[in-house]
Amino acid sequence: MIDINNTTKSAVDKKLFTGLAKIILKGENKQIDLSVAFISPKEIKKVNKKYRNKNKPTDVLAFERILKISNLAEVVICSEVAKENAKKFGNTFKKELLKVFIHGVLHVCGYDHEKSKREAKIMEEKENFYLSKI
Repeated sequence: MIDINNTTKSAVDKKLFTGLAKIILKGENKQIDLSVAFISPKEIKKVNKKYRNKNKPTDVLAFERILKISNLAEVVICSEVAKENAKKFGNTFKKELLKVFIHGVLHVCGYDHEKSKREAKIMEEKENFYLSKI
């Protein structure tokens, strides 16, 4: 199951994100029920503070297996932060939003770029691979 919720004023192509999630989960051989939430900078700041002790908005947060007895994972995205980052990194908004989505889904698949440089390189290569599938 892939469930996409948008609580923002920005339009979200649910079909595109659902299809991309299916490609990634199949490619990574993961059986995960995925919940994706698009939320405001104010809301993601609260979540970032609560779970990472960082008092600022971020583009994406990922939570593996929300309940230990289930396969439910969640990716939380802030489109507004992604839009700011797109300008900063010279990407289109659509490309940046897709990148942060892929990044979040890879996190719930078990990848962690903060573990090591090697893991970061693997994750970046995976991000580029799945971005090329769109």
